[in-house]
Amino acid sequence: MKSANVTIAHDPYRALRFRDFRLLFISTFVATLGEQMLAISIGWELYDRTGSALALGGVGLAQIFPVMLLTLPAGYVADRFNRKRILLFTQLMLAICSLGLMVLSTLHSSFMLSYVCLFVMGCAMAFVSPASSALMAQTVPEQIFENAATWSSSSWQLAEVVGPALAGFLIAIFHGAALIYGLNAICALIFLSLLLFLRVKQQEIEVREQKTWSALGEGVAFLRQAQVLLAAITLDLFAVLLGGAITLLPIFAKDVLHTGPIGLGWLRVAPSLGAISVAAVLAHRPPFKRAGPTLLIAVAGFGLATIVFGLSHSLWLSLLALLLLGGFDTVSVVIRSTLLLTRTPERMRGRISAINSLFISASGQLGGFESGVIAQLFGPIVSVVSGGIGTILVVLLVCLLWPEIRHLRSLESSSPSDR
Repeated sequence: MKSANVTIAHDPYRALRFRDFRLLFISTFVATLGEQMLAISIGWELYDRTGSALALGGVGLAQIFPVMLLTLPAGYVADRFNRKRILLFTQLMLAICSLGLMVLSTLHSSFMLSYVCLFVMGCAMAFVSPASSALMAQTVPEQIFENAATWSSSSWQLAEVVGPALAGFLIAIFHGAALIYGLNAICALIFLSLLLFLRVKQQEIEVREQKTWSALGEGVAFLRQAQVLLAAITLDLFAVLLGGAITLLPIFAKDVLHTGPIGLGWLRVAPSLGAISVAAVLAHRPPFKRAGPTLLIAVAGFGLATIVFGLSHSLWLSLLALLLLGGFDTVSVVIRSTLLLTRTPERMRGRISAINSLFISASGQLGGFESGVIAQLFGPIVSVVSGGIGTILVVLLVCLLWPEIRHLRSLESSSPSDR
């Protein structure tokens, strides 16, 4: 007689079997592909026209300033209004701005007008991240969140690999960036069109009267009480802040590894290839049973891979270190993203996603600056190795400050109140 205990086979594609998630997955990939192409193209064109490194710095400033200024209010908006409509409006704004960049590029207009378009795009992107992160939770059941976060991460990483390569290829063929701006507008319109077919129920909206500042503060207060969430965000924040290997890749390629542009290209794409590979493995394995220890090991592994890269003088060893770095980072991203969905009440997901997005964006910008300053003072090797050591020390500190993370098992919400 057969045993009564029947083992249900793990389905690595279970999130993709939900129609609304497929639509969001495809539309996000297309939009991210366009954004990656745009990022390469605008930098290339402005530097080609001005020959100024300051002009390149202005690109990042024009986009990151509105994101840092508006992200927290955007999280509040995502919790109070229809997230699908927010994304529809922002994608329309992104498409209009991309078309504006195309016209400016074709007419060779003042490059200062390009910064205006980039600033408006930054304002729109501030609302995209919290709205899209929270909307994903409305497309699949809670038990599918981990699988959905894995596929979402792999989609972003794939776009980061394909986008820059495609942009460089098109710039070389057409000797300009105008076409790529138009393609980014088309990508935004495709995202918008696919969203129109999304059939998700309206999220829970709190009906009690509450001042805007109090509502914004409620998200911060909740995060302070959610120790596991706070620990996970802290780990990722400092890993991004201290892990400066990616920022200094051009220096390592030229002065340490003595490789050319092709070698630099492989170094740049290696973390994404590692991330995609690990994401595929995660999708085909059962849900995490020891999520907390796995997260700690992943962030510590990220720091160790950073140290190996900093000390390496071999191109192949450096590539291996970057592959591992990207893989460890994906494990961290999947666990953190799943925790943000499962441990945050539906009515607050926009605000918590906004806080997480703001921390990561700020740490990324500050981390690049910090790595550059230390590299200027003490050399690139000291900068990268010290960052890796610092990341490992942060893991040890988090273990002491938040012992809950060491005992975290399942990523599902621990109680109905967490849902």
